[in-house]
Amino acid sequence: MRVVLDTNVLVSAMLTPGGPAHQVLQLILRGDVTLCLDARISAEYHDVLTRGQFRFPRGDVEQLLTAVREDAQEILAAPVPGRFPDEDDRVFAEVAVAASAAALITGNTRHFRAAEALTIRVMTPAEFLRWWRRQPRA
Repeated sequence: MRVVLDTNVLVSAMLTPGGPAHQVLQLILRGDVTLCLDARISAEYHDVLTRGQFRFPRGDVEQLLTAVREDAQEILAAPVPGRFPDEDDRVFAEVAVAASAAALITGNTRHFRAAEALTIRVMTPAEFLRWWRRQPRA
């Protein structure tokens, strides 16, 4: 199952060990779910997680990003139509569409109303976990 993670999910995962975002991250790190991204998303992950406001140890950030990228699927995405409240979020919708992702997981679902019009399932980490648990396993 392919997913796209908004950057705020990684931030939440680091801020709240054991919380829903952290549980989603664990699914990815265990290989139960495949993270889809492109160079723009990787760059944003790095930029946001290394901001001083979070005070995440740089070594922890680098270790996390290395682990996340290790099994991630690099996607070549094309532009998508629609208006996004924050145009920086468009990249996540583009990758989700190109990857035929099962979900775009974000803490800000209202930022992705345009993505829903593109038939992308947009969910919070908690919603995704509930949905994922109901899915049949191969």
